[in-house]
Amino acid sequence: MQEVIVYIIVAAAVVFLARKFFFKPKSNSGCGTNCGC
Repeated sequence: MQEVIVYIIVAAAVVFLARKFFFKPKSNSGCGTNCGC
């Protein structure tokens, strides 16, 4: 049972990192990182 939980946590971390680094949202050229565009 513990192994299943660990696999789920690892898979969630991989998906989070993949979305963060590989699927960057389209941003405007004149827009900063925290302006809410």
